[in-house]
Formats: sequence, C-alpha cells, structure tokens
Amino acid sequence: MSVTTHQLIQWKQQRRPIVALTAYDYAIAQLIDLAGVDIILVGDSLAMPILGYETTLPLTLDEMLHHAKAVRRGVTQALIVVDLPFLTYQESVQQAMHSAGRVLKETGAQAVKLEGGYPAMIATILQLTSAGIPVMGHVGLTPQSVHQLGYKKQGKTLEAGERIVQESIALQEAGVFAIVLEHIPADLGDRITQKLTIPTIGIGAGPHCDGQVLVTSDLLGLSEKQPPFAKAYANLRSTITQAVKDYSLEVREGKFPQ
Repeated sequence: MSVTTHQLIQWKQQRRPIVALTAYDYAIAQLIDLAGVDIILVGDSLAMPILGYETTLPLTLDEMLHHAKAVRRGVTQALIVVDLPFLTYQESVQQAMHSAGRVLKETGAQAVKLEGGYPAMIATILQLTSAGIPVMGHVGLTPQSVHQLGYKKQGKTLEAGERIVQESIALQEAGVFAIVLEHIPADLGDRITQKLTIPTIGIGAGPHCDGQVLVTSDLLGLSEKQPPFAKAYANLRSTITQAVKDYSLEVREGKFPQ
C-alpha cells in the first residue's frame, strides 16, 4: 500500500519521523522509493541541478509535468507531491485550480505544494482543499520569492517568527495536510511543530520537525554548491567524474573494449 496523507498525520501523532526526498526522473525515483522514503517531492528545485537555471523562477508547468510523469512511473510506495511552479497559481484561484488539476490528472501524483501563507494564498488553498485536492504548504524561506527574500534564514526576529507561526496556523485551518518549514531557527521550527496537528517537514528548520526533506542531489554530493543546512551522504560528483576519466583513458589507450 502506498503512503497516504492520512498516514502522515497519524505518524505525527505516533511520533514516527517522516522521511522525504526530491526526485525528478524515473531512475532516482525508483531507487529512493525502494529505499523506503515516505514522501517524494518533485520539487521546483528541478530548475537548478537538473535544468541548469539559476533560480526556480523560469520553470514551466509543462516542464514540471514532464518530470513528474517520469517519477510516477518509478514509484510504488511513497506519496508523490509536486510543486506548482512560479506564476502557475498566484494569479487567481482559477489558475491554481487548473494547474493543480493538471498535475493530478496528467501525472498520477497524489498532492501539490504551494509556497506562502499570506491571506490571498490561504484563500486559494482553501478552495483547492475544498475541491478535494491535497495540498502541502511551505513557509519560511520560499525560493520563488528569491528576489524579495534572497536565500537568507527567515524568522530570526520575534516579529518575523510570529508571522511564520500565524501563517502555519492559517495553512492548517485552510486544510493542508503538511507544511514544509524551510531555513528558519530550530526553536521556531519546534514551536510551530508543537502548535500544529499536521506534520511539519523541515529543511534547515532544526531537529524538532515531524520529518525532514533534502534535495537528493545535495544528499548524493552531486550539487555544485551545497546549502548550509544540507548534508552529503556520498560524493557522486567525484565518483562520476573519475569513472568518466577512467573510461576515456581506456578508450584512448585502446583498452576498451577488450
């Protein structure tokens, strides 16, 4: 049986930590699903390590759908959540409904993720969840607001922290099944986690969240630059480079194929 949004909420109550990773293609999705992760996020982080953009902003909905379909074909257990790219849901509730509907209908994913907890976004999410579309929220550092916020840690002042707390509560009331907390102080992540009845998934938000998510290319040591809160569990960038050098040398010296 595949993971469901209801299971995630039960796991919070049971204090069972939730494991999440990103995937953008069939091969990696299949491997991390077999390894037992609970949530696979087809994140708009796709834009940078996979498509070579400088930020997430240029990513289109069609690009996201293309990669989400590949991920879906590789997954049998994990819950698949797909990010809605920048300006595919902010213009109107109708636009958000259309974009989220395309994700669920065309990819087979079970949920979408939207950034922000400001009043207009809360109203949009309420409409989506009322229509039966599972939504994951995202507050703190929201990469689609890079030109406004940068990539700096958010919620460091009392006022800023309280705003993120209130956004999280509003998102829960709007019906989201979980919230990503990105790059905020650990004590703030703990405070939000204690206040909510839905799971918090941290990325640079401390050890007290109900789950953790990393960009898989960061975990595998494939990224050119690691964010400060990431941890590399392998160095595949070096491994792949050396393997290609070894192959190239053998070809040039006539040793392959033999």
